[in-house]
Amino acid sequence: MPVKNRFAEMLPEITAWRRDLHENPEILFDTHRTSGLVAERLRAFGCDEVVEGIGRTGVVGVIRGRTDSGKAIGLRADMDALPIHEQTGAPHASKVPNAMHACGHDGHTAMLLGAAQYLAETRNFDGTVILIFQPAEEGGGGGREMCEDGIMDRWNVREVYGMHNWPGLPVGAFAIRPGAFFAATDVFNIHLEGRGGHAAKPQEVVDTGLMAAHLITALQSIVSRNADPVDQIVVSVTSMESSSKAFNVIPQRVELKGTVRTMSPGMRDLAETRIKAISAGVAATFGGAAEVDYQRNYPVMVNHEDQTAFAAEAARTVSGDCGEAPLVMGGEDFAFMLEERPGAYILVGNGNTAPVHHPEYDFTDEAIPAGCSWWAEIVERRLPAA
Repeated sequence: MPVKNRFAEMLPEITAWRRDLHENPEILFDTHRTSGLVAERLRAFGCDEVVEGIGRTGVVGVIRGRTDSGKAIGLRADMDALPIHEQTGAPHASKVPNAMHACGHDGHTAMLLGAAQYLAETRNFDGTVILIFQPAEEGGGGGREMCEDGIMDRWNVREVYGMHNWPGLPVGAFAIRPGAFFAATDVFNIHLEGRGGHAAKPQEVVDTGLMAAHLITALQSIVSRNADPVDQIVVSVTSMESSSKAFNVIPQRVELKGTVRTMSPGMRDLAETRIKAISAGVAATFGGAAEVDYQRNYPVMVNHEDQTAFAAEAARTVSGDCGEAPLVMGGEDFAFMLEERPGAYILVGNGNTAPVHHPEYDFTDEAIPAGCSWWAEIVERRLPAA
């Protein structure tokens, strides 16, 4: 693999950083230890500027090249872990109960730190690199908060690039696609109200359990009968809770929770409209009522065409090839940054490991040199030395 020799030399050190982060996972915006370590290392590398507290607990590092073209590009890594109890049995397994790096953000952070050290040493580029270390990717919208704190304008970022490891893709290989890549992810709560009563007297009640059962089935008609078959949409009811836990009581209230994943604004609008209409209609059919709370979370993550082509070219330089990535119905809050600036998001292979968000997942350290090299290649090609 034609990675930069410097990263092969640094692999033991970067691996140690990664495993330390893995042992000490932090969730959402509570990345205080992680953010502190990142800021400390960036200062030790000689970054020209290090700012903490962006997007609550995010960190931004600035490295200026040998010459200044006035251009600045952003490189982003996420730092947060997941509320999962680790079951890898690895020597560097999480020391924190019910928290683990089950999505590889420890690897993302370590790779960007490795690239930062190299770029600060060499400065073989014309312009400025903005290193973005983001909290709360896993549902907290840390990317949105960092954007709202003005990172793009404050540091005059013109383009922004991100990367995620990908189990099933060979270690160090890359894959990418232009256009819509990761789905918009929304959530809904449906509150069903009926009339509770004794399970032996169904004629006296308005059965919320019956309502819920019909509603769960009816919501799937959004995909099968409302959406254009060539559009991507997933509607999932993931939780059902009632106001009663007794065997002999028909509950007064039932709450359904779920997610909607779409690849276009039109499908997103359709899903919200139909969930509200179907819920009201099913509840009324059985004599009850429904109230729907629909929350739009991450938007569709859309890779920009020119930057995607450039990112793929950089990946081919590192690994010899760059495949076409699949559409992903998971969400990714790098979408907020790509709404503010043109850029691209790429996948780097994690090999034959457990899937992300699984208690036996672990980031593959052998992927580190390829990931670091891609970051460096992006900078040195996009901001060629004068």
